[in-house]
Amino acid sequence: MATELQLLWLALTLYTLAGSTAIGATVLAKRPERVILAIILIGLFVHALSLGLRWERVGHGPFITMFEILSSNVWSLLLIFGVAYWRVPAVRPAAAVVMPVLFLMMAWLLVTSPAAGHYPPTYRTIWLYIHVLFGKVFLGSVLVAVGVAGVILLRHARFGVARLAQLPDDVRLENLAFRFMMLGFIFETLMLIAGAIWAQDAWGRYWAWDPLESWAFTTWLALALFVHLRITFKLRPLYSAAAIVAVFVLAFLTFFGVPFVATAPHKGAV
Repeated sequence: MATELQLLWLALTLYTLAGSTAIGATVLAKRPERVILAIILIGLFVHALSLGLRWERVGHGPFITMFEILSSNVWSLLLIFGVAYWRVPAVRPAAAVVMPVLFLMMAWLLVTSPAAGHYPPTYRTIWLYIHVLFGKVFLGSVLVAVGVAGVILLRHARFGVARLAQLPDDVRLENLAFRFMMLGFIFETLMLIAGAIWAQDAWGRYWAWDPLESWAFTTWLALALFVHLRITFKLRPLYSAAAIVAVFVLAFLTFFGVPFVATAPHKGAV
């Protein structure tokens, strides 16, 4: 266990370095993008080793305890953002928005017990893995959209003007954020479908309106409402960006808040 924790702390240190560099680059109008990407990739590799060692030790994937959920989500969110950072240049300044969110999750992880949890028999199904995978892609896609939306909001707040002025205009950035939101909408829909199939296999019912199911469906409705308003009423980039942030906050509470208060079998953290 000591080795996997040491690797985890090393990965978190590298993420912090990458995030701090990204924020500093935005403020100072610098562009150390290759350095930031390299640090993120090294951190992801080290973190993957830590997750793999834990998986081998406890005999199941990292989705039982809050420690495992936070650790695996930090990794998956950074992986998805790292791919977007690499492939879409306009996403790169969004690191100044995305990394503070991940800093919050990493700080939370540091004060969470790393002890192993009980692995319920209902988790022994391939549908759990499919459900979790879709959920991670959904949240990662929305996080990228939040990063781009945050750039629009920072522009209006006159923060990092010199660096952000080099980016495409707000309309093009909002279009990019909307594409990631649509990707998130698709994968959240798939997440709910896979979750319902898993629930039928595990508990003999597709849906029971337990707290996590209800919040997940509310998040889906909020995302669907955003898509409808954006397409129908042609929201201005500033309003669209604010709505994207609101949807992400709701999704974040669903993923990491409800597990603390839910008492139903489907609670997300054991």
